[in-house]
Amino acid sequence: LQIKTLIVATRSIFNFSCKDVNGKKINLSNYSGKVILIVNTASKCGFTPQYKGLQELYKNYSNQDFEILGFPCNQFAKQEPGTDLEILEFCNINYEITFPIFSKIKVNGPSAHPLFKFLTSEKPGLLGTNSIKWNFTKFLINRNGEPVKRFSSKTTPEEMSSEILDLLAK
Repeated sequence: LQIKTLIVATRSIFNFSCKDVNGKKINLSNYSGKVILIVNTASKCGFTPQYKGLQELYKNYSNQDFEILGFPCNQFAKQEPGTDLEILEFCNINYEITFPIFSKIKVNGPSAHPLFKFLTSEKPGLLGTNSIKWNFTKFLINRNGEPVKRFSSKTTPEEMSSEILDLLAK
């Protein structure tokens, strides 16, 4: 029984911490019991308008224990060149984002943030690849912190509503 508990615990995002956009260390266990959507974001990408849909999801479901965590990344065509505070300002001015934005990180390669190494190993992409192909890749996490689905950049926030609602109902 102890071994099984250990295995379950290691499959959870709640074992990780990340710095928010202000440099404060946030333990993801703070989001325990919530359905979470984790997104790697960028301000100068063709998919950047998805911020609007993400904010709409957050507005509609945050009162039902739903959380979105945005992780800016500059690894794809240098489409997130700003500082953390410039990124936050961009999100606030252009999309009135109210969900948490974290400090800029890497999502691929040896210096990828451990959270994204975990997410990509738990939910590989097309053809089983672990790497993230582009900005606005999304990971849906259940209330136990377990990744349940990976969505490509092309999947709009609106297209994920039913799956989010299914998890919220559990």
